[in-house]
Amino acid sequence: RMEGRGSYTLPTGTEYRGELKDGMFHGEGVLLFPGGGRYQAVWHRGVPAEGKYTFADGLEYKDEKWHYCDGYDRRFYTEICSGLKPAGISQLTNLDPPRKIPAGCYDCGDGFYNPETRIVVDYKLRFLRNA
Repeated sequence: RMEGRGSYTLPTGTEYRGELKDGMFHGEGVLLFPGGGRYQAVWHRGVPAEGKYTFADGLEYKDEKWHYCDGYDRRFYTEICSGLKPAGISQLTNLDPPRKIPAGCYDCGDGFYNPETRIVVDYKLRFLRNA
């Protein structure tokens, strides 16, 4: 039977790396899943005594205080980390909060265009050019 430190690959492609005793996972070890997830645990005679699951994107699963992909906010962990807004909250530009556009003007990338005066001013409202 397997004893000591080693690795074992299951028929599903999941790999165990860690301590073995009497042919069973026993001691510290990690299950590496084909999709990139991992379950690190302390095992006792083949049964995990305590452990944590980490998804492929780095999110750690927690029984309590689970705030990801619930009924109110369907974003994934990587979407939250990169600043993607939840459904119903529009984000029109990369800036958050977006620039305040003066009434009747248009954002043209380097400043604001006023169609009444036909002038483009920068974001500090300084003259840039005539349109």
